[in-house]
Amino acid sequence: MSELAARLASDCEGEPLWVFVYGSLLWKPAFDHVERRRAVVHGWRRAFCLNIRNYRATPDAPGLMLALARGGSCLGAVFRLPDDDREARILTLLRREISYLVDLPSLRWVSARSSTGAVRALAFYCAHSADDDFIYLPEEEQARRLATAVGHAGSCADYLYNTVVHFEEMGIRDSYLWRMQSLVAKEIDLAFPCEGPNVPFLPDGDAPA
Repeated sequence: MSELAARLASDCEGEPLWVFVYGSLLWKPAFDHVERRRAVVHGWRRAFCLNIRNYRATPDAPGLMLALARGGSCLGAVFRLPDDDREARILTLLRREISYLVDLPSLRWVSARSSTGAVRALAFYCAHSADDDFIYLPEEEQARRLATAVGHAGSCADYLYNTVVHFEEMGIRDSYLWRMQSLVAKEIDLAFPCEGPNVPFLPDGDAPA
C-alpha cells in the first residue's frame, strides 16, 4: 500500500488532499483533518450494497454496509487532511479503510461540490460491476439482511440506527435510510414479537423527505 499512498499523494499535484465521507466517518472521522465542508457528489448515491461476512455479520448470516452505488447524488462531507507527512497520512487512512488489496479498485477520485466550490476528493467503496463484493438487492431483502446480521463488532441494525440518528443531528435527511429504518424495524418486530404496545425502533411520524 505504500506505493499506492505515494501515487495518491502525487495525484494531488500540490493541491490540498480531501476525503469525501458519506457514512459513519461523518461523525467519527478517525483521522486528523484541518477543515470540514458539507458537500454533494453527483453520479453516486448512498446504498447498502457492500456485501459483508464478518465484522457486523457472519458467513451464515451475511450483512450489508454502506457504499457508493452508481446514479443519483449523495450528501456528505469532505475533510481536508493536513499537508505535512501526506504519504504517511494517506497510508494510515488506506490501512484503516481498505481491508484487503482486492478492495483497492473501489477507491476513486470524485468531484464534491460545497457552498464554497468543488473539490477533488478521495472516496472509498465506490461500487463497480466487476466486484462480487457489491450486490444490488431489493430494499425488502436489504432490510432482512440488516435485521439479522450480527458479528463481533455489533449488528447491522445498530449501524443503520446510529447512522440515521447521527444524520438527523447533523441535518442530513436521507429518505432511503429512513425507508430502510422502517423496513428493518418491521423485520425485527416480526422476528421478536412482544406483548403490549408496539414500541417503534425510532419515533414514528412523517419521515424526512
